[in-house]
Amino acid sequence: MSTDAIVLLKNDHKEIKRTFDAFEKTGENAPAEKARHVDKMIELLTVHTYVENEVMYPRVRELLPELEDDVLESYEEHHVADVLVMELSGMQPYEERFTAKAMVLIENVRHHIDEEEQEWFPQVRAGLGRKTLQEIGLQIEEARKNAPRSPAQPGVLKTVVDAVLS
Repeated sequence: MSTDAIVLLKNDHKEIKRTFDAFEKTGENAPAEKARHVDKMIELLTVHTYVENEVMYPRVRELLPELEDDVLESYEEHHVADVLVMELSGMQPYEERFTAKAMVLIENVRHHIDEEEQEWFPQVRAGLGRKTLQEIGLQIEEARKNAPRSPAQPGVLKTVVDAVLS
């Protein structure tokens, strides 16, 4: 299995998008199934944003300062996703805005994934090279072991509250 950071993050993206697709295919009269898909989205996005925020973005920011603006934009896109994830985690699938909120989350994250994969990742790969990306990938895998799985976990909750208040 590859430890290349970009390969690992793209694999996350594939799993996240599969969960989005499953949610979108779920019928109106299947609230329990919708809830399961949203729970899976929440877990996947919580782990993914954690490893990007804690490992990938700081390392790229340090090693490729010319990508500073892209990293800052990514942090803000994660902030929007974190707020939506937090709100969704406290909702029931029968609530009026549940599906709408999930769809807004999906649209925002798809946009973020597309930007990363089409624009940002190629710049990072060109700037860092294989060896450095493998080292960062190992750091991502290590961080993933202790990553929060829910926005209700104390560290995540504090990050979201700080983001909302700032």
